[in-house]
This record gives sequence, structure tokens and C-alpha cells, in this order.
Amino acid sequence: MHVRAYLRASTKEQDATRARVDLQSFAEERGLTIVSWYVENESGASLARPELFRLLLDCHPGDVLLVEQVDRLSRLNAEGWSKLKAEIAAKRVRVVALDLPTSYQLAQAGDDFSSRMLDAINGMMLDMLAAIARKDYEDRRRRQAQGIKQAKAKGLYAGRPENAERNAAILSMLRSGHSWNSIVKATGCSRSTLSRIVKRLGEGLAQKAADP
Repeated sequence: MHVRAYLRASTKEQDATRARVDLQSFAEERGLTIVSWYVENESGASLARPELFRLLLDCHPGDVLLVEQVDRLSRLNAEGWSKLKAEIAAKRVRVVALDLPTSYQLAQAGDDFSSRMLDAINGMMLDMLAAIARKDYEDRRRRQAQGIKQAKAKGLYAGRPENAERNAAILSMLRSGHSWNSIVKATGCSRSTLSRIVKRLGEGLAQKAADP
């Protein structure tokens, strides 16, 4: 049995390794060794998480997937959670979360009957906490949307702050005659963002910069 730790944060501005010490302490208290760490900054509401699926690919039957909280593993909707659970079940991986005490015994070897009972109990608890994590995600997004709507009504909402350094580089590339495709690839901006910047320079430059 190998213990593999998964650390996640939603955005690149957040510290995905924040819980590393807590996971390490949890393992050491139980005489366990974390053999590998998987860290990424991706939304828990998305299945597009390369490090999580690399972890599952590396796992062998009976390995432990260790997380700080269930919401680090999933803020998925019901369909997404079902798909992720199926992947975990197919690999016969045991999920242990610091906020799920019923999962702690899964980090220890046990007889087949006890393991199956614990798996069943833990599965129900995981489903419940995953549903709560999703509801929390949806509630926060709804409150955020309501706040933005109210701020717009009062003329107080300015949107996201502009990435001045990136946009300056885009302007420079546009003036140098680079194609939209090359600019998107080099800067990581979306074509809609690029379109807005082009409009600032006038329709003449837009015609020149656009791809054939």
C-alpha cells in the first residue's frame, strides 16, 4: 500500500501546498510514508485536472489517496462526481481525507470483511461531503453573481483588473504584425480579449492583424 497525497487550489494566485504540513503530520502519526505528492491549481468543479489523473494512473490496488478535505478532491456536479468515483473504484484506491474521520482506518491494512465494511461506510460519507462541497461552490457563485449585479446597478463594478504587462506585450506584437494565432499562443490570452485590445487600435490595425 502506497500513500499518495493530492494538493489542490483553485487559482494560480492561491497556495496549493498550504496543507502539505498537515498531511505530512497525519501520515507520520500513523507510521505512514507519503511516496509522492501531486499538486495543481485547478478548479475542483472541473474534471480537467492532469495531476489528479496522473495520481490515479500511478496507483495500484489498495493505495491511499490522501487529501486535506473532500472539497480538495471534488466540487463536481453529480455527473462529474460519478465519473471520478468510477475512476477511483476502477483503480481500487482508498480515499482518506482529514475532514472525514471514518476514512482514517482505510489508511491501515485490515481483513477483507472489515475493509469492505469501511469502504461502504466511507463511500456514503464521501458522497455526502462531495454533495455539500458542490452546494457550497454553487452558493458562492450565486452570491458572487448577485453582488456583481448589485454593484453594476450602482455603477460600482469595474470588472477584473487589467493585466497591464500582458496587454502591453500584446499591443507590441500587434504593432509588429504578428498574427492573432501567434499572439494567443505566446501570451495565453483568449481571442475575445485580443479582439478588445485590437479595437483600441482602430479598425485599420484590426484588418492587418487578423488571420486570413
